[in-house]
Amino acid sequence: MRKSAALGAAGTLVTGALLAGAISATPATAGERHQGGSAESRGVQTAAARAAKKGIQWQECPADWGLKSPIQCGYVAVPVDYAKPNGRTIKIAVDRAVSTGDKKERQGSLVYNPGGPGGSGMRFPTRITTKNPLWAKTAKAYDFVGFDPRGVGHSAPISCMDPQEFVKAPKADPVPSGEADKRAQRKLAKEYAEGCAERSHGLLPYMTTANTARDMDVIRAALGEKKLNYLGVSYGTYLGAVYGTLFPGHVRRMLVDSVVDPSREKIWYQANLDQDVAFETRWGDWKKWVAKNDAAYHIGDTPQKVQAAWEKLRATAKKDPIGGVVGPAELTGFFQNAPYYDSMWATVAEVWSSYRSGDSKPLVENAGPNLKDTAGNIAAENGNAVYTAVECTDTKWPTSWQKWDRDNTRTHAKAPFMTWSNAWMNLPCATWPAKQQRAIDVKTGKGLPSVLIVQSKRDAATPYGGAVDLHHRFKGSRLITERDAGSHGVTGQVNPCINDRVDAYFLEGKTDAKDVTCAPHATPQPGKATAKAAAAKGAADLPAAP
Repeated sequence: MRKSAALGAAGTLVTGALLAGAISATPATAGERHQGGSAESRGVQTAAARAAKKGIQWQECPADWGLKSPIQCGYVAVPVDYAKPNGRTIKIAVDRAVSTGDKKERQGSLVYNPGGPGGSGMRFPTRITTKNPLWAKTAKAYDFVGFDPRGVGHSAPISCMDPQEFVKAPKADPVPSGEADKRAQRKLAKEYAEGCAERSHGLLPYMTTANTARDMDVIRAALGEKKLNYLGVSYGTYLGAVYGTLFPGHVRRMLVDSVVDPSREKIWYQANLDQDVAFETRWGDWKKWVAKNDAAYHIGDTPQKVQAAWEKLRATAKKDPIGGVVGPAELTGFFQNAPYYDSMWATVAEVWSSYRSGDSKPLVENAGPNLKDTAGNIAAENGNAVYTAVECTDTKWPTSWQKWDRDNTRTHAKAPFMTWSNAWMNLPCATWPAKQQRAIDVKTGKGLPSVLIVQSKRDAATPYGGAVDLHHRFKGSRLITERDAGSHGVTGQVNPCINDRVDAYFLEGKTDAKDVTCAPHATPQPGKATAKAAAAKGAADLPAAP
């Protein structure tokens, strides 16, 4: 799952009149495998048959997509509402890089989702074109296929507010100092939800994980594949879990990495509270590492001193925003990269160290907005809109502010790093204007092969319990645990114990007879980190990016 301090931490949100009554949609089915006669099930079959006949017209990607030849791009038409497959359609953007092996080695297409909700998978084919060594063997067997899920990027993008307003800074401190702060945040969240209704072009009721899974089945058919080969990371694991539940007989191989807990009791309200606690744990791991490397960073030689330095930095930025644009909300948005990925440990520490030595430029560049980056700001706002739309529409959320206030106050007491920032980001779901669906009951269905689950034990974004839960739900699955590690997106790390098993699974369909625990990948080493780490800012839903 992706987090950002950009929303919810205040700022002027789009206002507007709430649509008369809640926007409604046909409820998602509990599973196509159980309801073969359902309208949605028939709709998927109709759309898939149509897509299989038409295929994909592959061509050179548009220049402004940033995807160079030999990557090819195309579109797949899908129904907005699968209960009405002959009604309104949207186009889903897809791309591919063809496999590097010969005909005997080729095993079809490997479809990828990086997470979010709201993440684009369109850069996945660059793992072939840039010759990413971790994926070189798998690339011989598969075309690497990415796509923009419905509502994202080039696939009928939705919006909830003006992108330039979305990135304006500084925003208010997400940690409330009293009831007035909470009232202000509640007002902003309600206005944001209203903006989503106004600007979503009627897609809001259909922005669900179940519908994206149905879109994937249509993409599978358009690719000419009888069964899907799939790699999902972060939220992409939940998308895979829902696909595997709805279409168990259509799965050939499925690997899910850094798992969202698919329990109906967790999706999505409780999952976010659990995430807050896990972030605090991983934040503690990073503080220990910074303290251990105090000779390089001079921030503090104990975790307690590092925490004190962090609290001082927040207080300074709250009183006088750094560079006029970096307040506590923006600091959280940048510093959360460290708990997300240990590949960012040195970068975040170096940026902080530079600020403490008198150079605030790296911190402003990385944590502050870039109002001139119009395309980047549009993408950021769109990603946040889709995140909100999918999580809010997927399932029912509490509408009682007293419950939100009580739960987040309790969680903040033990996990202050992310809790209130996370709460404000999700609070639009409390006043969501579209009909909220009943979450899919994820479980094993007839024909589902062995699914490979990969998870680090100390993952902040998707706590370890989610992998265990999915493992129990998908009978015959195998779980690879990376112990004493917490980077989000395990398959993107160099760890032969894991990398070799990923290759064996995709190339030969092999899994171990029992679950496996691997030693952690190498601990990051301090060094002169890249001063400009903005490419990583907000990339929390792209843990396995090339």
